[in-house]
Amino acid sequence: MAYLKRYNHLKVLAHLCFWMVSLGVMLFLFYYNEKRVHFDLVILIKALVTNLSFALAVYINLWVLIPRFLKQKNYVFYIFWLVALLSFSSLFIQFLLIFPLRNVLNVGDRFRSFDTNLHAAYFSATLLYVVITSFLKFIKDWLALQDLNLKLARIERQKLEAELKTLKGQLNPHFLFNSLNNIYSLSLMQSEKVPDLILKLSDLMRHIIYDSRENFIPIEKEIEFVTNFIALQRIRAAENVRISYEISGDIPPSKIAPLLFEPFIDNAFKHGLPGTNGKDYILISFNFDSPGWLHFHIENNYEWLEEPIQKKESGIGIANVKQRLKHLYSASDYRLKIIHENHIHTVTLQLKLK
Repeated sequence: MAYLKRYNHLKVLAHLCFWMVSLGVMLFLFYYNEKRVHFDLVILIKALVTNLSFALAVYINLWVLIPRFLKQKNYVFYIFWLVALLSFSSLFIQFLLIFPLRNVLNVGDRFRSFDTNLHAAYFSATLLYVVITSFLKFIKDWLALQDLNLKLARIERQKLEAELKTLKGQLNPHFLFNSLNNIYSLSLMQSEKVPDLILKLSDLMRHIIYDSRENFIPIEKEIEFVTNFIALQRIRAAENVRISYEISGDIPPSKIAPLLFEPFIDNAFKHGLPGTNGKDYILISFNFDSPGWLHFHIENNYEWLEEPIQKKESGIGIANVKQRLKHLYSASDYRLKIIHENHIHTVTLQLKLK
């Protein structure tokens, strides 16, 4: 509130300074034109009347014509009313100088009668004032718009960072909960794989806690994370389940948003292995054959009875991925496609690498 009040005071002061300078210019021009030895009341009145007429034209243009016509792109009406305003302003100056003031001050011919040349001169001078002040207004509005855009960009960036922190905060416990469940199930069977799996989980958590702090990390690190994650998830699958994991092409030295694939892979292992028909499978592939692009594909079978559970329990992680893709990539930089069809769940993600 105090800032706005101070701004308004400075704005008024700037306008006053402008018209004081204008008045000084008018006094000098009238004094020079009439070749007077010294300033007198007539010159002062002429300068004040002229300045008043210029001010009326300027503020009518700034406060009425520009907002109502120019900014609304009604250019024909704006030009029409601007010409009318300039004509009225030049006539107004001569009317005040010729009739009332000449008789009141009894100065005779020192206030000239109306003539066309003088009218054209006042018209041009008023136009000059209108052009200058309009230009100053456009500069001020442009600077204000730039300042507003910077503030909006700063607010949007802060909002994005807060949302990403929230999304990662939801994702990490979700992943940890599922992984610990896997190891716990294996520990009940006193499996010798438990220590090695705990070590892998430690590596995975290190990736989540430290590497995923950045919005983008090397793609090689993320692929390493996915490889360990799949190895950890295999313990929930039966021996007759076909699990295929392939990487095609050379992994480029590019960057990618972390933890984009974990929810889809976790969803496939958790809900995509009914274990009833002996033909259960999970296919996972990364393809780097297209330069600058990553093609991720995951496919698994599921039963109709599993679909409601799948949607209910896996929705948070996948929703997080969708939001992160939306925030970190432009619409043309990725394409996510999820299909449930003929007892097959398919996810395809085409992503432009950074």
